[in-house]
Amino acid sequence: MLLDPENTLLVRGATPVLLPAGAPVHDALPPLTAPGGTAPLCEGWSIVPRLTLCVVDGPGDHGLVLPALAAPVVGGTDAGTAPSGMGDWCADAERAGGAVVMSLDRLPEALDRSALLSSGAARGGFVPALS
Repeated sequence: MLLDPENTLLVRGATPVLLPAGAPVHDALPPLTAPGGTAPLCEGWSIVPRLTLCVVDGPGDHGLVLPALAAPVVGGTDAGTAPSGMGDWCADAERAGGAVVMSLDRLPEALDRSALLSSGAARGGFVPALS
């Protein structure tokens, strides 16, 4: 399923985060609760982070395709949405061996990772990258 880049947010960091909002796979992802701050492994899912497309593949017919260059990237030294930001996010995902996919009903107004991980509203977890 193609995901509208306006309904996503890519967050840079040691363990990068993909925040899809209103994604059709939301209910297929496991409930995400990580009060300690570390997202659990999202069993049966994989991610292929690339500069032009980011693919999140799940069990059965579940999955997402994100036109990555058009998606907003925050964090790091480039707080804008420049294509180099997406390249940096992909490099973060490569170093981390994947990314945290945190599916929400809607994008948050303020980005507070620890609050999102402990709210009970998010679904997902750490999704390993395919080599």
